[in-house]
Amino acid sequence: MRIALFATTTAFVLLGACGGPHANSSNTTAANTGNSASPPQVAAGSNADPDMTPVSADQAKTVMHERHEGMESIGKTTKTLKRELDSSSPDTAAVHAAAAQMADLSSQATGWFRAGTGPDVGKTGAKPEIWQNPQDFAVKVHAFQQAAKAFNVAVMSGDGPSIKTKFGELGQSCQSCHDKYRSEMHH
Repeated sequence: MRIALFATTTAFVLLGACGGPHANSSNTTAANTGNSASPPQVAAGSNADPDMTPVSADQAKTVMHERHEGMESIGKTTKTLKRELDSSSPDTAAVHAAAAQMADLSSQATGWFRAGTGPDVGKTGAKPEIWQNPQDFAVKVHAFQQAAKAFNVAVMSGDGPSIKTKFGELGQSCQSCHDKYRSEMHH
């Protein structure tokens, strides 16, 4: 038991050296794309296919609020993970909880971008391009969901190098979508 705890703690200490997904230019999309030259195709109706069914004005406010709160939670969870993974003595329980929460939040993201919830309806950081390019957006949502699940699996395994890799891939999936589909909001 002590060996497993030591190994897990050591893995998190090693992760502190990576600085997370945005620490340096070596964590670019090009550096993390692997051997695949083209993005995965997402089948219509899959878990990653955002629900683009139009909503009423009242529903739009609810969906936009859920999206905002969900994205805020993802941001806070990412900060928790980065803080813990950068720590010399990370709280493994906090890392496990945050990784599970990230996987759960990613699965909810498909319902946050319904038609009629864009910037033409109200204040949002979501760009209109989401609804103009729904298939590309679905690919990016799917990549985020897969990265969040893979990171959670790595954390549960306690494999330090895998945790580092999967956390970087998770950050890249977020950045890939934000670069194209998110505008900065100032609260």
